[in-house]
Order: sequence, then C-alpha cells, then structure tokens
Amino acid sequence: MVHEVLPVGALQCNCSILGDEASGEAIVVDPGDEVPRILAVLARHKLTVKQILITHAHIDHIAGAARLQALTGAPILYNQSDLPLVKMMAVQAGWLGVETPEVRPPDDTLDDGKLIAIGAVGNGPPALSGSILFTPGHTQGSVCLYLPAQNLLLAGDTLFAGSVGRTDLPGGDGPSLLRSIHSKLLPLPDETIVLPGHGPITTIGDERKTNPFLV
Repeated sequence: MVHEVLPVGALQCNCSILGDEASGEAIVVDPGDEVPRILAVLARHKLTVKQILITHAHIDHIAGAARLQALTGAPILYNQSDLPLVKMMAVQAGWLGVETPEVRPPDDTLDDGKLIAIGAVGNGPPALSGSILFTPGHTQGSVCLYLPAQNLLLAGDTLFAGSVGRTDLPGGDGPSLLRSIHSKLLPLPDETIVLPGHGPITTIGDERKTNPFLV
C-alpha cells in the first residue's frame, strides 16, 4: 500500500494519497490545493486516481478537487449535508483572502458505512478497503475514513492530536462534534493511527487518555 501525506495550501491541509501498487489504483483524500504536487506523487508511483474523497467542504480541503477531477476524470465524493458550505464558497474564500475556486456538487454522497475500495481483481476482494464514518459537528457533513486493515483513521477536522475540530464556523455544532467522536471514533482500537486534517498524527488510545476535550 502507498500512503503519502502532503500538507497543502496556506492552512497546510493533510492531503492523503492512498494507492495499491499491484492495480495502480489510488484514492486522493482532501486535495485542498497544490494539485501539481499531488499529480507528481501519483506519477511517481504510477497510480491512477479512481476516487476523490472530501472529508468536509471547507475551502482548505475541497478547493483543488474540481481541478484534480478535470485532469483525472475521477468522481468527487463528499456528504451532501455540506452542500450549504459549497454554496458559500465565495464567503469562505473571503475568509482567507483568496480567489473563489470552482467547487462542484458530489458525484456521490459519503453516507455512514459506505464502503470505499480499490484494487479488486475480477471477483476477488479489494486490495485496499475502508468505510465511511459520518461524524457531523465540525460541519454538518463531516466524515472520516477508517481503514481497519491498516489501523488507520483519516479524521478530517473532527479529531486532532490533543484537540477537536472547531465549531464556530457556519454549520458547526459542539455537542454534535463530541457525540460523533465518542460514538464513532473512541470505540476504535487504541492502536488506530489518527491522521487529522491538519498537524501531526496521533492514536485513538492517546486521545482517549489525554485529550482534554474528551474527558
């Protein structure tokens, strides 16, 4: 399995490239900016993008998705509950003082329990598979991607090392965020590696024990 993390854009969003070397298939998660860097990693590993996943529709996570789709043809997937954030993309751009990016409606929604998989050969099992965990709170449509075989959680801006996602932006809801973390994330195994949407990795076990927002 290929897993490269590229902090992209002004807010250094952690964009993940997940790939299967045998099939040459890849998933790109949260291509917020710097599409040429993403394409260079894909080319280096000889990977073709099959899906573009967005954990939530804040500009720093979604701004490069349409450009990546135009170059690869891969579908864009995010939860439809974040469409109100897409409609206010110009406002979001104003927060950062940048030009408004092109942002498209999702080709498919990311609902709780949806299977995400690449690398299947014939009727065989996929080489890389995970499931969507619906974790509203940071935004109404926030999701995480859990890959149990890799003990890996791509947490978007729901959970951070020593912190949790902010809820003071449009669509944020503090009680919903904490419910999402306690019901969907903390039950995962302690050894689960958590890659947040920004900043360093952590583990579920460490956050359960030490995160001051979760006691």
